[in-house]
This record gives sequence, structure tokens and C-alpha cells, in this order.
Amino acid sequence: MDERSLLHGYLVVGALLFGIGLVGFLSRRNLIVMFLAAEMMLQGVSLSLVAWGRYHNDWGGQALVLFILAVAACEAAVAMALVLMLFQRKHNLDVAAWQTLREANQPDFVDEDLDVAPEDTPAWPKLTPAGIEPKREPEEEAYRAEV
Repeated sequence: MDERSLLHGYLVVGALLFGIGLVGFLSRRNLIVMFLAAEMMLQGVSLSLVAWGRYHNDWGGQALVLFILAVAACEAAVAMALVLMLFQRKHNLDVAAWQTLREANQPDFVDEDLDVAPEDTPAWPKLTPAGIEPKREPEEEAYRAEV
């Protein structure tokens, strides 16, 4: 395997890690998941730096990765302290619950109302009928232990 294809493989994996982390960071509202997604993005960048360092036969990429790992460890410690402090104050890790941390000129975040099925009747999936329908107990309709 030549060096260019090896570099290409590493860069693709690094880009995938960064992309998955970016999607996770933008789509989640839980603080812990957001910090984990940021760590995943850092690891994608680190893998790319190591790949470029190996391709150019230079130790600069590996040295920078060691610096990134040290910063990530410090970030994890600060993030854990922040998450514990925030959870202790509001008992909620949802980012939208922290409206008081916004700047004064920013509008408040408003959740969209979702169409929720009524809670009193369970909504079981409907399948197309095939063959003879078996007899069912009325108790089994309201509660299924195997689901």
C-alpha cells in the first residue's frame, strides 16, 4: 500500500469522526453529549494531524496531537465541573433550560410543540393482514410483556 492511499484512508476516517461529532454537537441539547461530541471532533482532527505528519515524515503533527490531548484532558475536567454545577442548580442538563446565561439582546429559545399521541391508549404499530387473524385476549391488547 503506498503512502498516498494510506493518507487518504486516515483522512477519511478523521473527517468522518469530525463530521459525526459536528452532527452530534449541533443536534443534541444534553450538555454531556455535546461535550462528548466536541471530544470526537478533536479526535478526528488529531487523527488527521498524525496522518499528515506521517505522510510528510515530520514529527510536528504528533507533537501537536500531544498538545491537543493535554488540552482535551483539561477541557474534560472543566466540563465535568461545569456539568455538575449546572445540574446541582437546576436539576436539568438541557441547554434550553439555561435562558439566564444568554446575552441580554438575544431572544429566548422556544421549543416547538410536537404532536404527541394520547397517553391513555397505547399506539401499537399496524401491519398489513396476512392469513387468518389469531384470537387475542383483551388483556393482551392493553399490555404486552414481550414488547
